[in-house]
Amino acid sequence: MENSGSHPEVVVPPVEGFAGGGTAYGWSETGTRDSNLPTGSIDPLKVHSSELVHVWCMPSSANVGPQDMPRTLEPISLLAARNERENVQIAIRPKVSWAESSIAGTVQIQCADLCSTSGDRLVVGESLKVRRVVPILGIPDALVPLEVPLSQLTLFPGETSAIWVSIDVPNTQPPGQYEGEFIITATRADTEFTAQCLGKAERNQLYQELRSCLDFVEPIDGKSLDEVLERMKSASSSLRRVLLSPPFSDLYSDDGSVDMMDEDAISNLSVRVKISLTVWDFVLPATPSLPAVIGISDTVIEDRFGVEHGSSKWYEALDQHFKWLLQYKISPFFCRWRENMRVLTYTCPWPADHPKSDEYYSDPRLAAYAVPYSPIVSCGDTAEGFLQKEVEILRTKNHWRKAYFYLWDEPLNLEHYQAIRNMASEVHAYAPDARIMTTYYCGPSDAPLASNNFEAFLKVPEFLRPHTQLYCTSEWVIGNREDLAKDIIAEIQPENGEEWWTYVCMGPSDPQPNWHLGMRGTQHRAVMWRVWKEGGTGFLYWGANCYERATVPSAEIKFRRGLPPGDGVLYYPGQVFSSSHEPVASLRLERLLSGLQDIEYLKHYSSRFGREEGLNLLEKTGMYLGPERYTHDHMPIDIMRGEVFRTCQSQSNF
Repeated sequence: MENSGSHPEVVVPPVEGFAGGGTAYGWSETGTRDSNLPTGSIDPLKVHSSELVHVWCMPSSANVGPQDMPRTLEPISLLAARNERENVQIAIRPKVSWAESSIAGTVQIQCADLCSTSGDRLVVGESLKVRRVVPILGIPDALVPLEVPLSQLTLFPGETSAIWVSIDVPNTQPPGQYEGEFIITATRADTEFTAQCLGKAERNQLYQELRSCLDFVEPIDGKSLDEVLERMKSASSSLRRVLLSPPFSDLYSDDGSVDMMDEDAISNLSVRVKISLTVWDFVLPATPSLPAVIGISDTVIEDRFGVEHGSSKWYEALDQHFKWLLQYKISPFFCRWRENMRVLTYTCPWPADHPKSDEYYSDPRLAAYAVPYSPIVSCGDTAEGFLQKEVEILRTKNHWRKAYFYLWDEPLNLEHYQAIRNMASEVHAYAPDARIMTTYYCGPSDAPLASNNFEAFLKVPEFLRPHTQLYCTSEWVIGNREDLAKDIIAEIQPENGEEWWTYVCMGPSDPQPNWHLGMRGTQHRAVMWRVWKEGGTGFLYWGANCYERATVPSAEIKFRRGLPPGDGVLYYPGQVFSSSHEPVASLRLERLLSGLQDIEYLKHYSSRFGREEGLNLLEKTGMYLGPERYTHDHMPIDIMRGEVFRTCQSQSNF
C-alpha cells in the first residue's frame, strides 16, 4: 500500500488472490482514513504516547499488514539457544493524527542492551537489530534496517506499521534470563529527530550536494540507449524523492527552528514494551544439519549493479552476497542458465588454487558447495583441463565431503538425461567419489520407464544410476500424499552414498508450504518442517534474486512474469529502499532461517529420545502433521520449542 502522497477515500488491495493472503489482511471497502480523527491540534509533549498510538506485539510468523487491528500490549517473552536468531514484531497504529501534514505523526523507537542479573549483555547493534517491515505489492515482506539505539518511524492515518526485532545470540553467550525494553514515543515532527543527528549547516550542505547531483543527471539529450535512459530516470526519481522528504522540509525556508524533546519528556510520556529472553544451554551447530542450497543469479547481479563479468567489481559483488547470505544458515551457490536448462553452478567464483577458495569452502557455516563443471571466467585452460585441475585440488581438502556438482535442472527427455550421463562420467573419471545432483519432477517423456507418470518418476534413480548421487525431487510431485515420500525413499540407496533431497519453486501451491508472497507465515516456516518430517537430507531452492532484469541498483523490483509473486526472490537490493548497499532480507528469508533452526531443535530432541518421538512431538503440539495440516498460529511453535528446552536443557542455574 502506498505510504506517501494523498490517501484516497477508498483503497483497493493492490494484490488479490494470493494463497493465505490478499484480502485476508483486512482491507475493507470503506478505505483506511477515519475522517473523525483530529489533526494538527495535539502537542505530543503534553500527551502520553499511549493516547496517540496503539502499540502491541506479534510473533515472527504473523503477517502484519497496514490494516491489522490493535491488540492488547503484553510483554515479549522469547526463548533462544546459543548461535540462534529469534525474532518478534512490534506493531504501531495511530489513534489520532497530531502532525500538520498528510501523515498521522512520527514516533521515536529507542532500545538498549538486554541484560541478565549476572551482568551479561546482548548488545544493541551487534546482537539486537531493528528493521522496518515494508510491503511489497501491498503485502508485508521487505525488512529495511533502522538505526539503533534510536530510530524514527512515520505513521499514516488508519495504517498499521510494524518493526521487526532480531536477537542474535552468540555461541559463547552465558545462559540466563535477559531483560530489556523498547521505548516508543510520539514526537512533534519528523525534523526533530533529524535535528538530533545532523546540524542544519550539515544538512544544508547535503541538500546542496543532492541538488547538484539531480541537476547533473536530469539532462538526457542525445542519449538514446535504453539502459542510459533507465539509469537517468531512476536516479532522478530517487534524488527528487529524497529532496522532498520530511528531513529537508525545514530547508525550504529560513525559519526552520527545532525544539528537541528532553529526556524527561521521553521518560514520562512513552509507551514501554518489556522484553524477556531466556538463553538456554544448547548451541546450534555452526554447520547446519540440513544443507539448504540456494541459487543466486550472477547475471542479475551483473545487470543490476553494472559490473562486468570477471572484473574486480564483479568479484566484490559476488563476495558481498555470499557472505551476507551465510548468516541465514544456507549454502549459497551462483548460477548461470544455459540452453535446455543446463546450468553452470559454483559456490566460489575463484578457482580452486586461489586462497579465496579455501576461505569459502572451509567456512563452517557452509554445509555444501557447488563445484563448477567448466570455467566461470575465461582462462587459458580448456574446459576439460579446468575440470580436472579443480577436482584434483579439491579432493585433497577436508571440505571435499561438502562438494557436489549441479549440472542440469529438471531434465525432460532422453537427450537431456544422456547429457547428464556424459557430463557425470567425465566428472567421475577424475573423482569417482564426486556427488552429482540432479533435480527432476518426472521421468524422460520419450522413454516408457513405467506404465504411469508416477511410476516413471520413481524409476529415475534406477535410470540415472550411477551418474547421480543426490536425487532432488519437487515437492509438487508428492502433493498432499505424504505416503509417496516413503515410495521415493525406498528407491534410494544410502549404502551407496545416495541421498534424497527436495525443492520447491512454482509449486506446490496453497495450502502446502512454499515461499510465495502472501502465504501465511507458518506456511513459509513449514517448508523446512516438511523436509524433516518426510526424511529428506538436503534442500534446494532455485533462486534468491531472480527478479526481472534492471540496469540500476535502485530500480523498482518486478517479479518475473508467469511466476507466482515472490517465487525466486528471497531478498532485495538495499538501494531500492535507501542509500545502503547491503541487501534487504524478506520476511520469507527470515522464516527460512527459523525453519532451519526448528530442524536443529527437532534433531536435538530426537538424538535424546529417538526420531519417532521427534515426529510425535510435531504431531502432539499440532505444529505439523502433513503438507496441508499444520498450524496457522504461532503458539504450537513455542510449545514445541519449549518442550525441547524443558526436556533437553542441561542442569544450569538460571
